[in-house]
Amino acid sequence: DLALVFPELNMFERIVAENGALLYTPATRETQTLAERPPDVFVDALRKHGVAPLAVGHVIVATWKPHETTVLEVIRDLGLELHVTFNKDAVMVLPAGLSKATGLAEALRELGLSPHNVVGVGDAENDHAFLRLCECRIAVANAVPMLKDGADLVTRRDEGAGVRELIESLLA
Repeated sequence: DLALVFPELNMFERIVAENGALLYTPATRETQTLAERPPDVFVDALRKHGVAPLAVGHVIVATWKPHETTVLEVIRDLGLELHVTFNKDAVMVLPAGLSKATGLAEALRELGLSPHNVVGVGDAENDHAFLRLCECRIAVANAVPMLKDGADLVTRRDEGAGVRELIESLLA
């Protein structure tokens, strides 16, 4: 999906995707999953309960509010150890212990870099752990309030325009 909106993926050594559960190396087009996807019985149960839309990635399973209650009930009923995290109205399910921070830590380890080399930018609940790992924490203007409270800098602009503002500032 990212390649459809940003075809210049080769600018990067690694891409942390699926909320930290997947690393992609553009130069070789290799993907590395950091855990197994929740079992098919979980996905089937969500569909049976009418959870839609439902996206199933290499590892992540995602839907939208107001399905978070159904997602939690299915996890409980099946006795699974899964983590639910939010990205504003998105509801994302991953194996316990995975986050953008774990994906970033693995990418940094592979590249021999330190978190002190990282400027991170985020906007939602799923960015807290990731930004805590980064030396410089940036929140875009429309970020959730708690994320902005912990940021070193908040951009003047929202969403992608805020990211562009950050990149232009770093390049200058």
